[in-house]
Amino acid sequence: MHAPSEPALPTRAELAAMVDHTVLRPEATRAEVEAVAVEAVELGCASVCVQPSMVSFVVDLVDGRIPVCTVVGFPHGTQPARVTADAAAAAVALGAAEVDMVLDLGALAEAEFDVVRMDVAEVRAAVPRAVLKVIVESALWPDPVLREVCEAVVDAGGDFVKTSTGFHPAGGATPGAVATMRQTVGRRCGVKASGGIRTAADARAVLAAGADRLGLSATADVLAGWD
Repeated sequence: MHAPSEPALPTRAELAAMVDHTVLRPEATRAEVEAVAVEAVELGCASVCVQPSMVSFVVDLVDGRIPVCTVVGFPHGTQPARVTADAAAAAVALGAAEVDMVLDLGALAEAEFDVVRMDVAEVRAAVPRAVLKVIVESALWPDPVLREVCEAVVDAGGDFVKTSTGFHPAGGATPGAVATMRQTVGRRCGVKASGGIRTAADARAVLAAGADRLGLSATADVLAGWD
C-alpha cells in the first residue's frame, strides 16, 4: 500500500496569484507605493495592499489590472466598529476591492466573542461585495481563543481569517497558528498568513499548514527562491 503523496506545491505563477503584495509602512512615499503596485502587476499577484490614503492613487495607477486591497482599524483594532465600517465603505467607494480589518484586540482579550461577531458583521454589512479579511493577531492567543475567534469571523461573514498585521510585537504568522485556523474554519472561509514571511521556506511552511492567501512585502524574494 502506497503512502499518500503530499499535495503538490504551487508553481511560481500560482504562488504569485496567492499573494497580497503589501506596502503598509505609514511613512511610505507615493514613489515607493507606485513601485510596489507596478511590481504586483508584473508578478501577477492576487492584489496590492496599501494604506487607505493611497487607495485612490493606486486604483488610478493599476487601472483595473489588479485588485486593490486596503486595511481598516489598522494596526491595533481600537476604533469603534462604526468607524471601521465607515472607513471600509469609504475605501471601497474609492475603488478598493478587498478590505483587511483588525479586530478589537481588547474584546478578544476579554473573550467577548459576541462583540467580535457584531463588529465583523457591521463591517461586512458596510462592504457587502468586497473581499473581507479579518486580522486576529494570532500570535497573541492560545489555541482555544484562536478557535473561538475564527468561529466568530465565519459566523459574521468574513471571507478570510488572517493571522497578523505584521506590526504587533507578539509576532507574525506561524505554521501552528495557521494550522489551528484552517482546522477550525475548514473550507468555510480562507486563511491568510501574513507577518514575518520573508523566504520561500517561510511560505512553504504556512502553505503546508493550510494558508491559501499570503500577505508579503518580500514577494520578489520569496518567488525568486521558489523551486
